[in-house]
Amino acid sequence: MTGGAGEGGGGASPDETGDLSPYLQFARNEWAQLRADTPLTLSAEEVNQLQSLNDPVSLDEVVAIYLPLSRLLALYVEAAQGLFHATQNFLHVGGNGKVPYIIGVAGSVAVGKSTTARILKALLARWPKTPKVDLITTDGFLRPNAELERLGIMQKKGFPESYDIQRLLRFLHDIKAGKAQVAAPLYSHLVYDVVPGEVTLVERPDILIVEGLNVLQPARLPRDGAAIPYVSDYFDFSIYLDADEEDLHRWYLHRFMRLRNTAFRDPLSYFRRYASLSEKEAFAFAEGLWERINLVNLQENILPTRQRASLILRKGASHRIEQVSLRRL
Repeated sequence: MTGGAGEGGGGASPDETGDLSPYLQFARNEWAQLRADTPLTLSAEEVNQLQSLNDPVSLDEVVAIYLPLSRLLALYVEAAQGLFHATQNFLHVGGNGKVPYIIGVAGSVAVGKSTTARILKALLARWPKTPKVDLITTDGFLRPNAELERLGIMQKKGFPESYDIQRLLRFLHDIKAGKAQVAAPLYSHLVYDVVPGEVTLVERPDILIVEGLNVLQPARLPRDGAAIPYVSDYFDFSIYLDADEEDLHRWYLHRFMRLRNTAFRDPLSYFRRYASLSEKEAFAFAEGLWERINLVNLQENILPTRQRASLILRKGASHRIEQVSLRRL
């Protein structure tokens, strides 16, 4: 239940930690009112094209959740550029350039990160001051399967240790430094591996959205106080997609079974072998993947990072976002 106008925002209410919460909380209808006069710039057909398999999203969801969020982010981006120029003036650094604004999107497998990232990209690109919005996923920064096999961590693909973190950090550093072109490695979900020699070029975006399971993972504490940078150090804003464990489990199984009848049947698919399993065998296999890999990663690595996010979008059983938590400034 929510109360009246909360500190710093209309309609916000404290969570179970009371006034000590670092977040302002909004019920769906309260958040939707913050859209103000933000125009709807996506059609129902475009929304359908942006959603991922087994992640239904309606035009109503865009209006109630994503339009207010795009309005907030547009304000944050503009403020960040003002701070950037103020800092340049203080440091006596010339130039009228922009610094890319980086948004991280985190959450469990099957929670709908890709859909959220794509909808935000489409909406933010329609704001007049941020026409160039790029999106990358951290899948490309996974270590190649051959290396994971050699290291004995193929069963931990998607865990923090399975990523080439130094390469990802270098990529984000170069983006923030304003390099003209920065290459991100390309990942194929069809072959379930990084594509050798293939890259996606990112060229001085106004906004870069970085989507991945563990992008909010903190660095370990150094014993000598030396700096240990991590991915989220480069984020200006971060979003965590949240849902009950039981719902995530159900969504994951449903998605696996749908893929078994679609993408897995492609002769080039890494998972081609699972397309021929009986329904019972496939379901049991998917259960095993969830229990041994995805649930462990969620509980040990992903969920503990939730409170590091700038914004938490809480989903109900139907994928509908029911609550929004915005970190206090």
